[in-house]
Amino acid sequence: MTTADVPNRPLSEPLAPGPRRAAVGFIFITIALDMLSVGMILPILPKLIESFSDNNTADAARVYGAFGTAWALMQLFASPILGGLSDRFGRRPVILLSNLGLGLDYILMALAPSLWWLFVGRVISGITSASISTSFAYIADVTPAEKRAAVFGMVGAAFGLGFTFGPAIGGLLGGVDPRLPFWVAAGLSLANALYGLFVLPESLPRDRRSPFRWKSANPIGAVRLLASNATLAALAVVEFCAELAHVALPATFVLYTGYRYGWDQTTIGLALAFVGVCTTIVQGFLVGPAVKRLGERRAQVLGYGGGALGFAIYALAPSGSLFWIGIPVMTMWGIAGPATSGMMTRLVSPAQQGQLQGATTSVKSVAELIGPFLFTMIFAYFIDAGAPLHLPGAPFLLAGALLIVSVVIVVLAGDKAERPQP
Repeated sequence: MTTADVPNRPLSEPLAPGPRRAAVGFIFITIALDMLSVGMILPILPKLIESFSDNNTADAARVYGAFGTAWALMQLFASPILGGLSDRFGRRPVILLSNLGLGLDYILMALAPSLWWLFVGRVISGITSASISTSFAYIADVTPAEKRAAVFGMVGAAFGLGFTFGPAIGGLLGGVDPRLPFWVAAGLSLANALYGLFVLPESLPRDRRSPFRWKSANPIGAVRLLASNATLAALAVVEFCAELAHVALPATFVLYTGYRYGWDQTTIGLALAFVGVCTTIVQGFLVGPAVKRLGERRAQVLGYGGGALGFAIYALAPSGSLFWIGIPVMTMWGIAGPATSGMMTRLVSPAQQGQLQGATTSVKSVAELIGPFLFTMIFAYFIDAGAPLHLPGAPFLLAGALLIVSVVIVVLAGDKAERPQP
């Protein structure tokens, strides 16, 4: 059977090992290109907004914050909808249409004649990027339960690769033309959609599909699914705490290192690249062995504990050189996420994998809505002249405490989630 024949196989027939590897490879490429595109846009979008705001940096900052909130809101509402649609119609059409939509959206943003058109483009990208949850549902479909954490880790490495190279490429392209990164991102997304059209088989047989229901395809319905099982609910709280802790990094990393250590843009860029490299190594090469040797629950404890220790180093390091030591320690956190995802996929039926991934993405979106305001306000309070304690690392200490909460919940939940469903 050739790769081109795979999409036309009977839908009730399971994927053979060869096509399964090709399919997982496509999902890896999809997420890597999505994150590369996002990374390319990151250093350019604020400057483009500023150009539409008469080069008023303060106004541009407020608008950029509104863009971020709108993007997170779209993720919150679109993720359970796309997850439910993938449970009803299959993963393949949702993933391919999202790739196509994302490519067309980048073209819209490249051509945007005004701030409002750019805002519309950002809203659309929030919707289409929500398909990443469907990609994780696809992996759950084609991967045996005991191997999911390792595969989730491999796919998670795609995030590290995208954020390692994306900002650097975006900065270089933006130096030529501020809209060029959008054109390149559009080309990558459209090429990915075309590639998937020929190599991506459907992973969800018709006999495992479930009807689309609006009552479950929304954030409240998503919470109902997560609350349907005590262990699943506990793991959802773990996901929320971990995601909220993670927001401390994009919200305050640049501000903190510039304020406390006097880092310039070059040093910050190198540090972020080192984060990406370490993340790729951990998720690509350490998750599988760690889960196999320790089990998912102990891997979670190791990962979240490493993240908490990394945050403590970030918060308390008296010099920039000591701060660098915290980066590889922090990225051990990458072991925990795939282990948690692997646990959660075994607590719902095959027909609910899309709904589950949409629900967890919605939970993370709530954290992404709360986190930026929470951590920036804490940072501003503890560096203010009137603060009772001068503690610029306070946001990182709070983030570390949230990961300790995650460890406690995992330990109290016991090993129930590690036992497969009967």
